[in-house]
Amino acid sequence: MPAVLVAAVVGVLFFLGYRYYSSYLARKVYVLDPAFVTPAHEFNDGNDFVPTNKHVLFGHHFTSVAGAAPIVGPAIAVFWGWGPALTWIVLGTIFAAGVHDFGSLVVSVRHKARSIGTLAGEVVNGRARGLFLAIIFFLLTLVNAVFAVVIGNLFVNNPGAVIPIVVEIPVAMLIGQYIYKTRSSALIPSIVGVLLLYALILVGNAVPVSLDGLAETLGFEQTRNLWVILLFVYTWVASRIPVWVLLQPRDYINSHQLFIALGVISLGVIIGLNTIQAPLVNDVPEGSPSFFPFLFITIACGAISGFHSLVASGTTSKQLDRETDARYVGYMGAVGEGSLATGAVLAATAGVAASQAEWQALYPDFATASGGATGNFVDGVAVFANNIGIPLDIATIFAAVVVISFAATTMDTGVRLQRYVVQEIGELTGIRVLARNLSLATTIAVVIPLAMALLPGGGEAGYTFGVLWQLFGTTNQLTAGLALAVIAVWVTRRGRSPVVVLIPLVFLLAMTSWALLVNLRNFVRDDQWVLAPLDAVIFLLALWLIVEAALALRGAFRDRTTTDAGERPAVTREEPR
Repeated sequence: MPAVLVAAVVGVLFFLGYRYYSSYLARKVYVLDPAFVTPAHEFNDGNDFVPTNKHVLFGHHFTSVAGAAPIVGPAIAVFWGWGPALTWIVLGTIFAAGVHDFGSLVVSVRHKARSIGTLAGEVVNGRARGLFLAIIFFLLTLVNAVFAVVIGNLFVNNPGAVIPIVVEIPVAMLIGQYIYKTRSSALIPSIVGVLLLYALILVGNAVPVSLDGLAETLGFEQTRNLWVILLFVYTWVASRIPVWVLLQPRDYINSHQLFIALGVISLGVIIGLNTIQAPLVNDVPEGSPSFFPFLFITIACGAISGFHSLVASGTTSKQLDRETDARYVGYMGAVGEGSLATGAVLAATAGVAASQAEWQALYPDFATASGGATGNFVDGVAVFANNIGIPLDIATIFAAVVVISFAATTMDTGVRLQRYVVQEIGELTGIRVLARNLSLATTIAVVIPLAMALLPGGGEAGYTFGVLWQLFGTTNQLTAGLALAVIAVWVTRRGRSPVVVLIPLVFLLAMTSWALLVNLRNFVRDDQWVLAPLDAVIFLLALWLIVEAALALRGAFRDRTTTDAGERPAVTREEPR
């Protein structure tokens, strides 16, 4: 199957989804009001609440939600065949992620840009706040653990990427200082930063950096684990400094990288006319996880991701100029992530191998598929980049730098968010030292995922990584389920049909609960007494979410109204920035 044909079909389906389905959501489900005064105008402070042009805001939102997850998950999931993976990406993006991301943004905007956690307590019930904190704690723990492993493996396998990634840190800090002190636009400095980063790829290719010798001297069985420890030491520091010093300027640089990577994949597929070598549906070895239910938690980001509700309600809702912009920013953001996931599928099926035999050698079993997925994506993108004239060795480092940059930015944000969650748990439980001591909260936010990342499991390929990714997927889908429950209750109370929200909600909770039960049985059978209790706790959270959602929806149907009374502040609209 020609990859360009598959990409074209998926592109048409995404276009139709945005053109027609998002229009239906805007008119009939969320009922967007162009006259509604958004929080960006009501609370405009020039800092967090800033009316922003919808195209600029889309770029911010898209780069915030599109990290390494829509790359890694699809590159693993093609183990079951490219047909099931792409089907879930397309249907999940159009009918689940679009509903979730769009709805999270609208509900937050209608409630003064409050976060999804606060909204869970207000819209569902007070207990939902505790449920949210518990789910998010596990989600961020697993996010930080799996991305540390991803980066560690990439550094080991692509030593030429070390210098560009390490030097990007001081470059981003210099850009941050310049923007902060001069109050100038980030566009030109961030473009300069991207050019410097790509120039350093040439340096990295000439001077690769390996820690194999140091790891052996220090007694590490795997060099990856040394990288993991260094990464968490770095994130401890990075999460303590102000966001404008490093996090924001790295986001500026990576926003350009994201669109460049999509452009390289698209051009490479068109010019190279690569053919998909993976089977449509793979005949997986006996004993492999079944794609029902595991496909739907392996591909979370790229089909539907609860993490997006944190971004939509955390920062994007504070910058939305007009409520009608939510359709473009929220739904199109989901489409953008689905497009990146599609690129990952094509890279791992069309770019990475020249024959089906070569592909089967890369995906012989689930353990190998999980451990090698990121490397397969890197190699596939390198082939696409080589199609447009970039030397293969440089192209490989370019692809590795893209993935590491996205994953590192996610870790920076994830550890910082985890610190906030730890402090909020301290406030909720009355443990003042936890709520007020930043160093203690940050240390907890670092040590727990570090321990998860260092769990033993199957050598460099690491079945442990596959397990951690599945647990990450389940908690991510639980977060999405909580956001969908909030949206469904909100829609129902306003006299509108919640069916389009309830369908993905029920499907996600069913697949997540099923996967958790299967994993729990396997963990107990294999005497995995660290992972089994963790899985059991997440399963109990899933049951809790099902009960709370059912109770809240029953109450919402009882209290249905047809007005949005009290949601419209009477203030003057200001011009967007």
